[in-house]
Amino acid sequence: MRFVDGDMIFDFIKSKKAEDACSKLTITIDVCTKFKDAYFEYKALANGEWKLTTNALFVRLDSFLERCHDILHLSNTCVQFNKLERIELGGTKGKTLSESVKTIYVEFDLASEAFTSAKNNIMDIKNKDFDDNFYEFRSKIKELERRLASVIT
Repeated sequence: MRFVDGDMIFDFIKSKKAEDACSKLTITIDVCTKFKDAYFEYKALANGEWKLTTNALFVRLDSFLERCHDILHLSNTCVQFNKLERIELGGTKGKTLSESVKTIYVEFDLASEAFTSAKNNIMDIKNKDFDDNFYEFRSKIKELERRLASVIT
């Protein structure tokens, strides 16, 4: 949690450096996954000597990994939508379509700002408000993606 602090992730997103958040989250997911892999490797070598239930052992780590995946999805979404800021379309309908894309970007920016203004640490798995806020953000993004697809079509 120190390596991928929630405030730091939000700072990356707000400053349009979501790629940095993606790389930190990818490293975190990789380290946690390798930790679990090492456990299972040594458990197999112990030939049944370890009598621990795996589900109980990794509950918090699995919850943290799920949160990391959610925030990675958020960060990747920000990377993609931030590209819309500089889009200019040509052709006979280019000006109208460019305005539509800019409107979608502005709405994304507002949704992103609303999500990143949360006062709780998003990396804290005890923070249950995150799930509701993330669902609301994802719903808004899905709507914006549909509108963007209609502009592209």
